[in-house]
Amino acid sequence: MMNVLVTGGAGYIGSAVVEELLAEGHTPVVLDSLVAGHREAVPNDVPFIEGDMADRTLVGQTLRNYAIEAVIHMAAFLQPNESMSDPGKYFENNVAKTISLLQSMVENGVKRFIFSSSCATFGNPVYLPIDEKHPQQPISPYGQSKLMVEQLLPWYEQAHGLRSCCLRYFNACGATASRGEDHDPEIHLIPLILQVAAGKRSHIKIYGTDYDTPDGSPIRDYIHISDLGRAHVLALKPLAERSQNYNLANGAGFSVREVIEAARQVTGREIQVVEAERRAGDPPVMIGDSSLIRAELGWEPRYADLKSIIASAWEWHQKHPQGYASTSHPKSN
Repeated sequence: MMNVLVTGGAGYIGSAVVEELLAEGHTPVVLDSLVAGHREAVPNDVPFIEGDMADRTLVGQTLRNYAIEAVIHMAAFLQPNESMSDPGKYFENNVAKTISLLQSMVENGVKRFIFSSSCATFGNPVYLPIDEKHPQQPISPYGQSKLMVEQLLPWYEQAHGLRSCCLRYFNACGATASRGEDHDPEIHLIPLILQVAAGKRSHIKIYGTDYDTPDGSPIRDYIHISDLGRAHVLALKPLAERSQNYNLANGAGFSVREVIEAARQVTGREIQVVEAERRAGDPPVMIGDSSLIRAELGWEPRYADLKSIIASAWEWHQKHPQGYASTSHPKSN
C-alpha cells in the first residue's frame, strides 16, 4: 500500500480516484487549488491541502510530510473550445505547472507518476477504434498541452528514473454514490441532458445532424468515473518496474440521440431537443480500444451499459440538486 498525492483530487474524476485508492487500502493526500474542484468532494479523513501545484515549497513540504511514494496528476484545465481562444492559459497551467510538479518530485525522490491524459491527444481519428499506436495529432491547444506532457515524461525517466503512466480518457461520465459532476460552466453532454430532465434548462442541443453515422449525430465512447478511478489504482504497481501508456474506453460508441433517448428512459422525463449546426473540430465518431490495459492489468469496465451510467448520474443529481453547494464540509489543511 502506498501514500499517494492526488493533484486535482477535489475534482470530478479526481474525487473518484481518491475513492478507489481508499477502497484498495492506499493512503491518498489531496492537493487542489479549488479553482474548479470542490472541497466537499474530499472525504473528511483524507488530508487536504489547498494550493497550487506550481508552489514548489508547498508541494515539496507535502511530499516530505506525508512520505509520498507516487503522484496521480489530475489537475488541469479541460475545455477544448476555451483553449482555442486562450491557448496560453492551457499551456501555462497544463504544461508549465506540470513541469514544476515534476521538478518537485525529482527534488524529493518521488519516482512514480500517473498522468491524466486525454483522447484529445489523437485529434481526428485516422482509424477506429483508437488504440495506443494511433497517430497523435491534436486539433486544440488542450489536446496539445496533454501531448506535450506525454512527450516530456520519457526524458524525466532517462534523466531521473521517474517512471510514468499516461492514461488517455475518452468521455468521462456517471457518478458514484457520493461523488458526481458539478462544473461551472457545465460542458458535458450527460449532465446537460439531465439538467433538462430536472427542469433546469429548456432543451438540449444536438450539434450536427448530418454526420455519417446511423442517426446523423456524433458518436462517442462513454466511460464511468469509477472505472477510470480503478484504472489509476491498477496502474500504480507496474510503475515499480516500467513506464506504460494506456487508453481508457468502453470500446462501444453511442450517438447523441441514443444518449438522449436513454436519459428519457432512465428519468421518465421529456427532454426537448434543438438541432444546431456542427461545431468546428467535432469528429463524427470517437471510439477507443482498451484491449492493452485489459490484457496487461486486468482492467474491465464495470459500467459498460449506457443506462446504468446515466442512472448513476441521475441519482447523484437528484440527491444534490445544487451540486456540492448544498453539502456542508469543513475546510482543513
